[in-house]
Amino acid sequence: MAQVKEYIGKIKPDWCPGCGDFGVLNSLQRALAELDIAPHNVLVVSGIGCSSNLPGFIHSYGFHGLHGRSLPVASGAKLGNHALTVIATGGDGDGYGIGVGHFVHTCRRNIDMTYIVMDNQIYGLTTGQASPTTEKDVRTKSTPEGTIELALNPVALALSCGATYVARGFSGDNLHLAQLMKGAIEHKGFALVDVFSPCVTYNKRNTYPWFRERVYKLEDDQQYDPADFRLAMEKAFEWGARIPIGLFYKVERPTYEDEEPALRSGIPLAKQPLERADLAALMEDFI
Repeated sequence: MAQVKEYIGKIKPDWCPGCGDFGVLNSLQRALAELDIAPHNVLVVSGIGCSSNLPGFIHSYGFHGLHGRSLPVASGAKLGNHALTVIATGGDGDGYGIGVGHFVHTCRRNIDMTYIVMDNQIYGLTTGQASPTTEKDVRTKSTPEGTIELALNPVALALSCGATYVARGFSGDNLHLAQLMKGAIEHKGFALVDVFSPCVTYNKRNTYPWFRERVYKLEDDQQYDPADFRLAMEKAFEWGARIPIGLFYKVERPTYEDEEPALRSGIPLAKQPLERADLAALMEDFI
């Protein structure tokens, strides 16, 4: 098995001391090491935000893209070479704000890749404005009298849009989070791992102690079945004194790659031989 140190990048993370994203990075490195995936077979794609700097801190291929655009870039890379292990990373603003349209359609396409969202319920990079997952009535720099909008529910949205692996973790529990990531990467289909990743600088409400008092693991309930969609949706709306983390839902169904004619041969598109198209035959289909 590979060692975690093989996935440590040359650049040291510049996140604030105590940032939850350190735990996410460590958990991802642990998951890749346990799966023994060589760094040159991994691509990490991100958008914009504190969390989106992650590709620079891990030893693998990486692409730091535009705000909210990690999923279309990752999708294109996966379809271009579906032999790659493709992982998209970002934050709640990047993924559930400007990027939420891409999120919805990537879920329903069921492209075989993993999306890790560091959900700190605040805009950290731009210094503390309310994000799509900020709870109602919470006071932030942009909502000094309290947020008047309802918070978006990432788990429920992923379930309703067709994601086939939906999990939520907590960066304060690295070992548990690493196992959720490992399962997501192993899963054949689109996998979401939404992570409670506290922003210690700008979010004074959703702190490590706040989460530790509330989170519990779904797998500790012997009656919970992650194949039960209705139960998963019910748990997705559980919020308050008790908040579930763990694997909410997992199902097997054909991926986009399975049903795309150009990929059915199993040979990655990037490695298929180029062939000259018969333009006359193509034109006959349109005339």
